[in-house]
Amino acid sequence: MDATKKSEEIDQHRRRFFATAAMGIAAAGAFSILPARLRAAAEDNAIRPFRVNVPEEQLVDLRRLILATRWPDKETVMDPSQGVQLTTIQKLAHYWATGHDWRKVEERLNALPQFMTEIDGLDIHFIHVRSKHENALPLIVTHGWPGSIIEQLKIIDPLTNPTAHGASASDAFDIVIPSLPGYGFSGKPIATGWDIPRIARTWVTLMKRLGYTRFVAAGGDVGAQVGDELGVQAPPELLGIHSNMPGTVPADVSKTVNFHEPAPAGLSAEEQHAWDQLDFFYKKGLGYATEMSLRPQTLYGLADSPVGLAAWMLDHDARSYELIARAFDGKTEGLTRDDVLDNVTLYWLTNTAVSSARSYWDYSSTAKKGFFDVKGVTAIPVAVSAFPDEIYTAPRSWAEKAYPKLIYYNKPPKGGHFAAWEQPQFYSEEVRAGLRSLRKSA
Repeated sequence: MDATKKSEEIDQHRRRFFATAAMGIAAAGAFSILPARLRAAAEDNAIRPFRVNVPEEQLVDLRRLILATRWPDKETVMDPSQGVQLTTIQKLAHYWATGHDWRKVEERLNALPQFMTEIDGLDIHFIHVRSKHENALPLIVTHGWPGSIIEQLKIIDPLTNPTAHGASASDAFDIVIPSLPGYGFSGKPIATGWDIPRIARTWVTLMKRLGYTRFVAAGGDVGAQVGDELGVQAPPELLGIHSNMPGTVPADVSKTVNFHEPAPAGLSAEEQHAWDQLDFFYKKGLGYATEMSLRPQTLYGLADSPVGLAAWMLDHDARSYELIARAFDGKTEGLTRDDVLDNVTLYWLTNTAVSSARSYWDYSSTAKKGFFDVKGVTAIPVAVSAFPDEIYTAPRSWAEKAYPKLIYYNKPPKGGHFAAWEQPQFYSEEVRAGLRSLRKSA
């Protein structure tokens, strides 16, 4: 196939993607802030211990850049309809420069078993915590954008050590938390092709390399897409998936929200609420996804300005922005200021703002369905947790049609797009309950 024809095919895939739905969306020793390179391990399947130790000069330079921020004028409205508000981002910047402590993040990460392994030519970083309980169920949990492994740190102990959190030893998991390609400490792809199907295959390889012949998968945002794709591929090792951002939107509903048409007739109250949420997001919330899917390399400012990066990451969806912004107003239920800045700082220190943005380019180049659309998971059991502050709260009726083997559906009382990060107790309870019936098959 010649280059022109290939380029046209990719463009067609990308246009189809936007027409159907929107995207929601080193070696052993210490990590240093250096350009990512592919390294040939002594053995292709080698698993190397990994630790984080950022040079102090990098942290000094970060604070210098924050304090040197050139601020724009204040927004001309009294609400966040124009984006991240000046007062909010200035409060964030002040605390980032004067109060946030990255070394505490390093301590938390280095207290956990971290590893690096090369799969399909790329270094994959991951956390791997084995439960002390017998017959623990292996679980791989995938983050999304603008998330990272930081999102999942709070659920590690509840899932691996359930008896310390009021649950039964029989609910224990071994947990694997990888960094997506181009994110965090994983390698940055130097060529195109790291789409969702490839990531799903990579996760199967990772779990088998760790010695797991049967496992379950969970995730939200991009992690939910990886979970759905695992369900489509249905590898024999996969027992089931849990999703907190499931792909359940019927084709007729997807069409109306994409083309700004009226809602289909006959929707139930629950379905109408979901349609209203989707309609708002497709009209007001797609800026970041459109840019990263079409022109990610243009985002040079994210690699040059820490505050610019933070603002870009905060402006993911309206409800998440509200939950994050309130943390800088002294209301810390869900996420704290340190939670937010731990994650942003990881992006900054690893210089992964643009490489993670390019991942959307790869995802959309081959996607046949949008993030929220039904993907065709027919052979694998699926558990769904529909959190109230997610971009859309998937109705049970849609979930039952989207997943013929739906084994669990529940609406937790609290939680949004970053459920594991915001509400780790509810999220952990959901994963335990949702996947419990699969343990007898493990």
